[in-house]
Amino acid sequence: MSSLITSDAGRLSATRDSDPRNYVRGIFTLARVIVIGLALVFTLFPVVWIISASFNPTGSMATQTLIPTNVKSSADLFINFTKLLNNPQVPFWNWIGNSLVVSVITTVLSLGITILAAYSFSRFRFRGRRSLLVTILLVQVFPNILAMVALYLMVLQIGQYIPFLGLNQHGGLIMVYLGGAMGVNTWLVKGFFDTIPKDIDESALVDGATHWQTFWYLVFPLVRPILAVAAMLAFVGTFNEFILARILLSDRQNWTLMVGLFNFVSAKFTDDWGVFAAGSLIAATPIVILYLSLQKYIVGGLTQGAVKG
Repeated sequence: MSSLITSDAGRLSATRDSDPRNYVRGIFTLARVIVIGLALVFTLFPVVWIISASFNPTGSMATQTLIPTNVKSSADLFINFTKLLNNPQVPFWNWIGNSLVVSVITTVLSLGITILAAYSFSRFRFRGRRSLLVTILLVQVFPNILAMVALYLMVLQIGQYIPFLGLNQHGGLIMVYLGGAMGVNTWLVKGFFDTIPKDIDESALVDGATHWQTFWYLVFPLVRPILAVAAMLAFVGTFNEFILARILLSDRQNWTLMVGLFNFVSAKFTDDWGVFAAGSLIAATPIVILYLSLQKYIVGGLTQGAVKG
């Protein structure tokens, strides 16, 4: 009896192995693995190259190799970081502090504007609501570089009356960044608000709560995931912004980190490539820390916020 069962199992296994559909599935699986592998290589290669360049003592892009060469001691591996951090003519820590201050203030203020605007568009019905939503989306289509001359003149004139909002001031730069705060994030946050049942609002209003109390005590705690996403997008976008900061900030001490790092490669592209790579590696640290801190909220916020528009 056992031999009969064994022979039947063997024939069944042979039949499955000979099924042409198994070969097709195997081919598709192999193809997916190859595509994923190529995507990983394409994504990780620039990161690996920057890390290698930051530890390469040659400091030149023309002689850059994936594995650092001419390394005679452990001090040679950190020579680019030494040049960056110990050079009195390079206020690197000032640049990081400026970028963090500008990014944090812009993120907090833009998040407040985005939340209030998204809540209004989601919960209230008023004339011109849809037109305003479309206008907010269309304005973001045009890049800031098209308006850089107008922004420069506007900040110049405002600075004559309010100095801390003028040129070469972080306040002026933050003001310009806040001008585009009601962008794609408004649509994203509004989509998340739309997923929250309006019965919560109606029940609170019946119990005598105001619209602000309903928003702050009932709705606001439910939208933490999308707030993390909006904060992450705002912080990264501001921290990595270069064009407007380069135009509005002229003093070396007031530069943001991106403007300061560009100074290493603006004149002679290959001379300070290693120092530029070392600074880029350090600049990525705050973003990585922020992402890891908000990671548990980001996935849920992106998926739920995309349900309704």
